[in-house]
Amino acid sequence: MLNRRLFAVAGASISLAVVSLSSQAQSINQNLDSYLLDRTPWGHPNIQGVWDRRTITPLERPERFADKAFFTPDEIRDYEAASARREDGRPLDSGRGGLSVHDPGDLDYGSTVVATGQTSLVVNPSNGRIPPYTEEAIREAEARAKAREGRGPADSWIDRSLNERCITWGMPQGMLPQAYNNNLKILQTPTHVMFYVEMVHDVRIIPIDGRPHLPDTLRQWHGDSRGHWEGDTLVVRSKNFSQKSSFRRANVNLEIEERFRRNNEDQLEYSLKVMDETTWESDWMVAFPMVRGDQPLYEFACHEGNYGLINILSVARNLEKQNSEQ
Repeated sequence: MLNRRLFAVAGASISLAVVSLSSQAQSINQNLDSYLLDRTPWGHPNIQGVWDRRTITPLERPERFADKAFFTPDEIRDYEAASARREDGRPLDSGRGGLSVHDPGDLDYGSTVVATGQTSLVVNPSNGRIPPYTEEAIREAEARAKAREGRGPADSWIDRSLNERCITWGMPQGMLPQAYNNNLKILQTPTHVMFYVEMVHDVRIIPIDGRPHLPDTLRQWHGDSRGHWEGDTLVVRSKNFSQKSSFRRANVNLEIEERFRRNNEDQLEYSLKVMDETTWESDWMVAFPMVRGDQPLYEFACHEGNYGLINILSVARNLEKQNSEQ
């Protein structure tokens, strides 16, 4: 009798679980349908969903392409084929090569250039290259290097970057194509927009209700962001970056402007304007289309106590011990 009751309870539980899963699936499908709408229920352009930034297009234009801003169709085929032949899993013009902590199969740059056929993600200056550093930025870099003379690169955990410590990939680096984890999820409400970057699980929740920026004395790793709509384009301005953050040597004086515009059902135009007259000789801009992703975001299981950081410090101590014994 008891077994029958248990069987009946188990059967009921299975039935409830099936109903629950069915409801969840229906909810997910409805949510996906809402992402495909042109407008949100409150009338804003709908840029929600998961967007994929994978591409083998380099950030800066390779010198051999000089002032050539776009590939021809034949050049695209040749470039993608040459990139596929690299055995280390990296794009053709990746600045990195040789040994890597990653197996080539772990990398996920994608296999195609961006849909526009650009030869670089940098579109301004017109040569597709990031402007030179200012003399001030060069002097500061030299001063930091001199201050570190006699110190190893891993004397302490604070010697390692924020991304190695799994704290943040940083802004705006986290919005650019990476070696893997290239998904970006966007959620909208009438007053806020959320950007969830798959790499290092970075999340930005940005007010779009007209409130002012925080005081300049309040500085954050991702900066202080405020957004507004200009027609069908979401414009996000960020400033007040922390001195502990770093984007290609820039931090406290850095300001960025991002623009998001959905140009069809499956593409999201993205542009990034980088401004810091103390770091670069001029402003510069990145632009590329993201494509609608068909995969969910996965947990990026990385935290400040991760084994990678422990191993870096342990190896450094072992090397010091070996050197002292010689």
